[in-house]
Amino acid sequence: VGQRGTVRDYPGFSPSVDAEAIRKAIRGIGTDEKTLINVLTERSQAQRQLIVKEYQAAYGKELKDDLKGDLSGNFEHVMVALVTPPAVFDAKQLKKSMKGTGTNEDALIEILTTRTGRQMKEISQAYYTVYKKSLGDDISSETSGDFRKALLTLADGRRDESLKVDEHLAKKDAQILYNAGENRWGTDEDKFTEILCLRSFPHLKLTFDEYKNISQKNIEDSIKGELSGHFEDLLLAIVHCARNMPAFLATRLHQALKGAGTDEFTLNRIMVSRSEIDLLDIRAEFKKHYGYSLCSAIK
Repeated sequence: VGQRGTVRDYPGFSPSVDAEAIRKAIRGIGTDEKTLINVLTERSQAQRQLIVKEYQAAYGKELKDDLKGDLSGNFEHVMVALVTPPAVFDAKQLKKSMKGTGTNEDALIEILTTRTGRQMKEISQAYYTVYKKSLGDDISSETSGDFRKALLTLADGRRDESLKVDEHLAKKDAQILYNAGENRWGTDEDKFTEILCLRSFPHLKLTFDEYKNISQKNIEDSIKGELSGHFEDLLLAIVHCARNMPAFLATRLHQALKGAGTDEFTLNRIMVSRSEIDLLDIRAEFKKHYGYSLCSAIK
């Protein structure tokens, strides 16, 4: 993790110098947005947390509150996101996805399918700390059926993270998936949930190859034929992530940016949350699939 990000540690970093520059940018008449952008987008997440501490110590105020008080709209959202610890940021995004009438299933799916087991455990803790409710309880009350079951399994953060792949087990899993879907009347959804939500991504990749050998079909086509609704969307997202996660996130960005109006909720989340993980790869996939750069799309 962290080798394919666009943001790295800033050399010669000084939290006190940065805290002071930010304070000046906020305190003056009118806001100096350029300084805010230069400082906050060129420091790593760990460095930004040190600036937050330093700011609090020096001025007795929370940096995020001062940013909220001074900025507005989507610019405010992205600046506040940058000074929020990643697990807290994800917890808040999940809460927003479930708040009010209607649930933003796409956001739920995207966050829960792309985070590692360790990230999920941290997010669950942060969620409980901030909202005094468990993430699982909120997911349970906002969703239903197989979709709910699969989300809860992902929220548990129990996906195998090992890179070792057992060919024999992949063949076995492929057969189980075939028997649970194409090879019977009706579908055994639990088997799909179990394998797709708990096995490692490298393992799933091999399982999908084996599946094609057995059934002469792509797993995607079987899922589309056998399942429906948000459960289908979720499983397709997992398949996409297992095959190529940066490509999955590039597709999400493309959807957020195309057509009239922009889905800033998604755009901000992916740009901030992947900036130290795989944003370079996401950029490359975006260019490859859509023929123009992510930079030009954002512009």
